[in-house]
Amino acid sequence: MHSTDMAGHLIRRLHQKSTQIFAARLQQEGIALTPVQFAAMDAIQANPGLDQAQIAMLIAYDRATIGGVIDRLEKKGLVERSVSAKDRRARVVRLTTSGQRLFETALPVVRALQDTILGGLDDDDRGAFMELAKIILTSDAAE
Repeated sequence: MHSTDMAGHLIRRLHQKSTQIFAARLQQEGIALTPVQFAAMDAIQANPGLDQAQIAMLIAYDRATIGGVIDRLEKKGLVERSVSAKDRRARVVRLTTSGQRLFETALPVVRALQDTILGGLDDDDRGAFMELAKIILTSDAAE
């Protein structure tokens, strides 16, 4: 079996293609966000007041690295952190007004590039791919 016939190799290549398409399309639009930064902003926008650990869990990112992602978003003025009213040790994260505006600008671009990422598949195949990927990600074997 050649590496090109192995699931891990194909998944890695799909991830590379997805990341390249994301970066190129957002750059064309003048939006300086990485896929992980966008995912974090999406989680924050949908769930205001999350702490970093909750954001990491929602986007399946390790807790140690999410701090750097949030740091970069904060330096760009896109998010702000404050002490949690529920747990004084935790810092909750919210989008700033600038962050909300950028997210609203980026969201339709990101939605539209999904078709490019799954280029070559018709609507039925795209649906099947998404369902199969979700099954794999929620199975015990994915751990």
